Amino acid sequence: MNPVFEIQLIAVLVSVACALPGVFLVIRGMAMMTDAITHTILLGIVVAFFITQDLNSPLLIVGAAFVGILTVWLTELIHQTKLLDKDASIGIIFPLLFSIAIILITRYAGDVHLDTDSVLLGELAFAPFDRFIVFGMDIGTQAMYSMSIILVLLLLFIGFFYKELKLTSFDPLLAASLGFSPILLHYALMSLVSVTAVGAFEAVGSILVVAFMVGPPVSAYLLTNRLSYMLGISAGLGAFNSLVGFQLSMYFDVSIAGMIAVITGLTFMLIFIFSPKKGFIYEVHRKKQQQKSLKKALENRSN
Repeated sequence: MNPVFEIQLIAVLVSVACALPGVFLVIRGMAMMTDAITHTILLGIVVAFFITQDLNSPLLIVGAAFVGILTVWLTELIHQTKLLDKDASIGIIFPLLFSIAIILITRYAGDVHLDTDSVLLGELAFAPFDRFIVFGMDIGTQAMYSMSIILVLLLLFIGFFYKELKLTSFDPLLAASLGFSPILLHYALMSLVSVTAVGAFEAVGSILVVAFMVGPPVSAYLLTNRLSYMLGISAGLGAFNSLVGFQLSMYFDVSIAGMIAVITGLTFMLIFIFSPKKGFIYEVHRKKQQQKSLKKALENRSN
């Protein structure tokens, strides 16, 4: 298979897989939880490596997913005390766990290929080098298959629990009164977010994972109020940003992940300005119309 096609396919798979759960994170006001998880899972990778002494061990994925869930649990634990807001809780747990990972790497794994810079930035161009070999046959890249499996799991989860996710995202109190478990669904969703982040970690790095999980969902949120449309628009924007970013990175000979993140940001800015229902221009025009109506009403009242 053509490496250029493989890179684009991996980028699209990662973007769509990240965009779908990202919609629910944006609706729940937990967008920056993505940033926390994509950094703190490094601690799980490091600890699992110390146990296995093998960078290719599947336990690294298990350890990373566990720490991702631990990040969510600790954040919720602090937030439930009502002493700190959710963003402040994230701001405490995120640097704590990530800093522990950095210290462990620099102190005990200095001669091991656990480069924090490459982890954060990632490089899609290297993804085709990790091949999936079955009975001596090369059937494609590992990232392509791992992200395909994760995407299928996400689609099944959202499909089976769509109504419950919608209800718990918009009105968790009503969901609890109807017998649904917002906490259980919340942790199931965040577990999938952790697994998705781990799957995309090596191929694209944490910065691009954050861009995919926040950029397209926020853009979709500015374009529609319907959850089903939001999921579709978010996935479509993620794929579009990936393909356009890849082509521009080839043209300008720059980092693929970096260019995709830039295109994701530019796409959001265009939608932020020109969105027909929630955009900046629309809001300015709406406020001017309100001011004119208020002024006219006051003049009529004085007369």
